[in-house]
Amino acid sequence: MDNLQLVIKHGLDAVQKFVEDRDYKGYDPGDGLTSWLRPLTFGNLFAERILQQAIWKGPFNVRPLVGIRPMDSTKGRGFMAWGYLLMFKTFGNEEYRSKAIKCLDWLDENRETGYVGHCWGNHFDFSTRSGRLAAHEPTIVWTSLIGQAFLEAYEQTSDQKFLRIAKSICVWILSLPRESTPRGCCLSYDAIGQSSIHNSNMLGAAMLARTWRHTQDPEYLEVANAAMLYSCSRQREDGSWYYGEDPRNHWIDSFHTAYNLDSLKRYNESTGDESFRDNLTRGFRYFRDVFFEDTGRPRYYHNRAYPVDIQCASQAIDTLSYFGDEDRSIMELANKVATWTIKNMQDRSGYFYYRRYPLITAKTPYFHWGQATMYKALAHLLSRL
Repeated sequence: MDNLQLVIKHGLDAVQKFVEDRDYKGYDPGDGLTSWLRPLTFGNLFAERILQQAIWKGPFNVRPLVGIRPMDSTKGRGFMAWGYLLMFKTFGNEEYRSKAIKCLDWLDENRETGYVGHCWGNHFDFSTRSGRLAAHEPTIVWTSLIGQAFLEAYEQTSDQKFLRIAKSICVWILSLPRESTPRGCCLSYDAIGQSSIHNSNMLGAAMLARTWRHTQDPEYLEVANAAMLYSCSRQREDGSWYYGEDPRNHWIDSFHTAYNLDSLKRYNESTGDESFRDNLTRGFRYFRDVFFEDTGRPRYYHNRAYPVDIQCASQAIDTLSYFGDEDRSIMELANKVATWTIKNMQDRSGYFYYRRYPLITAKTPYFHWGQATMYKALAHLLSRL
C-alpha cells in the first residue's frame, strides 16, 4: 500500500474497532425524544421539536445527563454490512464477509413487522414540522439503502436468500403512496401519506432498478423509470435539485444531492437506460463544483460552508468514489476529502466527530450518521484505489 492507502486503512480499522467494541450500538441525531425530559413537552409538537433539536444540534453531548442511551440502528447495521462487503471484495478476507452476513441476518430478524415486505425505520419517535414519525415506522430512505447492502451480498455470494429479501423490499416500496403527474410519479417517503421528496424517491427507484436487473420484473422497471422521470424533469437548470418541490423544502444540500446522483447512476447502470444521462452529467458537475473547498473540506449547503457535517463528508467520499471511474480528477478529489476528514474529524479513539463550527467542534459519536457511513465510504474509496 502507498501512504494514502495506509492512512485510509488506518482510519477504517480504527472506526471499525470503535463500532464493534460497542456492539453496533450508539447515539443517533434524532434520538432526543427518548429522554426523560419528553413528558415536560406535554405532547406539544413544537415543544418536542425544540427538545429534539437542542439535544441533536447542541455542541456538547448531553445525552448521558438526560437519560438517552446508545441503541441499535438498522441503517447503521446496513452501512456496516455494505462496508464489510466492499472490504471483502478488496482484500478477500473471509472475516469481512462473515461480519457482513451477521449484520444482514440481524437486519432480517429486526425488520419492521405488520407490513407487506421487508422494511426498516427508526428505533425512536421523531417530530418534524409535518408531524410525528413514530418509532419503527419504516421509511423508503432507510429501507432502500439497506436494500442495496442485500443486493451487494447477493451479487457477491449468489445466495438466493439475499435476493428474496431484496424482492420483499421492492414489494414494500411498490405498496407506498405515489404522487402521479404527467411527468412521472413520486414514491412517498413513508406509508403514512404522500410525502414527495427527491432523494427518497430516487433511492427507491434505484432499489427497484438494481433488483430488476436480477429479476426482470417489469413492474420494478416501470415504476423506477416513472420515479426518475419525476425527479429528473424537476431538476433545476444549473443541475441542482431542491430537497423537495414544496416551497418549505426549497433548500439545496450536499449529501441529499449525492443520494440523487448515486441513485441515478445506479439506475442507468442497472437498466441500460441512457435517457437521463444529461441529468446525471449536469447534476454531478454541480455537485463537484459547488460543494467542496480547495482543502478538500466539504460544504453542507450550496451557499455556505458551515456547519461541516460528517454525513456530508462521508457521502461525498462515497459518491466521488462511485463516479471515480469516469475521470481521474474525481478520485483525486475523493482522496483529498478523505484525507481532510481523517485529519480534522477523526478522534484518536477511532470515531468521527459530528460537526465542526467556526469556533467549536461537536464531538458526539453518532453511530449511523458518522461511524457507519464513514466506514462504508472509506471502504468504497479503498476498493477504488
